[in-house]
Amino acid sequence: MPGWFRGDSHVHTGRSEGAELTVEEAVDAARRSGLHFIATTEHNTVDGHTRLDRPRRRADGDPRPGGHHPNRALAGTGSRTGTTDRLEVRRTRRPARGRLDRVRAAGGLCVAAHPHAPYLRGQLGYPFELFDAVEVWNGRWTSSVAWQADNEAALAEWGRGLAAGVAAGRWLPAVGNSDAHLRGQLGSPQTVVLADELTTAAVLAGLRAGRSWIAASRDVELTLTASAGARVAGIGEVLNAEEAVVAASVRGVGSGCVSFHTEQGRIHSATLPPDGAAEVIWHVRASDAGFVRVEIRDGGGVMAAMTNPVQLRSSVG
Repeated sequence: MPGWFRGDSHVHTGRSEGAELTVEEAVDAARRSGLHFIATTEHNTVDGHTRLDRPRRRADGDPRPGGHHPNRALAGTGSRTGTTDRLEVRRTRRPARGRLDRVRAAGGLCVAAHPHAPYLRGQLGYPFELFDAVEVWNGRWTSSVAWQADNEAALAEWGRGLAAGVAAGRWLPAVGNSDAHLRGQLGSPQTVVLADELTTAAVLAGLRAGRSWIAASRDVELTLTASAGARVAGIGEVLNAEEAVVAASVRGVGSGCVSFHTEQGRIHSATLPPDGAAEVIWHVRASDAGFVRVEIRDGGGVMAAMTNPVQLRSSVG
């Protein structure tokens, strides 16, 4: 059944150097974080993925912990790529394109992970265009830890390429994941994807199409639509109309700020009430904007949620 499913597609277990989570702990943490799926992305091994292939059964026989599927892996490769097959993709000096094509041939999704991380080999040395998606949000949006990724830099780089990508007909979706290594990290942030059903293929198709948004936690809810009369387009979709009404509905970010972004940058904003629930409306012409995306930040300016774009195409002329 179609729906919005929450997941964390960048998770490390004890199979990765520096990680402490057991596979069982990762599954339990996913359930507590309200996730429907996770993906293991071990450091040069697919061993964690094989463990996730074995669903745990509850007393009532349901293999889905808590009624969800956090024990279903979407990936089992290095942190930059994902595939549903047990295909190992290791870092080498060879050009990346051939290795990424191997992942795609296996049905996987190639993600540029933490492109602006401060540690050794943490910064991406390839252009985003080689990939299928960009991990704009890696771990906490900001913190004092030494390994904190520069998510603002990743967002800015992705945003600069979005206008050209939309105009060219191939834009790269943004995703957000925890990159969990330690207990208490998994599920923050999480990507919320619209999929036809809760299967690996359907979730990957939704991520690939950009029908997704990113939340800091399960407590944040967000919808974004553009409409013209009876025609309505959502995140990752296209609205063919010259004049559109863009509506963002938000819950869970008290006294935060909603901002609308186009190829012209931040174009409109509104402050949320203390209870964090509101609908913000903005009117736009397709001749002035090829897309609209939304950011939600808390009162301190820290990202709480962000969307992929809704595309606008003029029906005039």
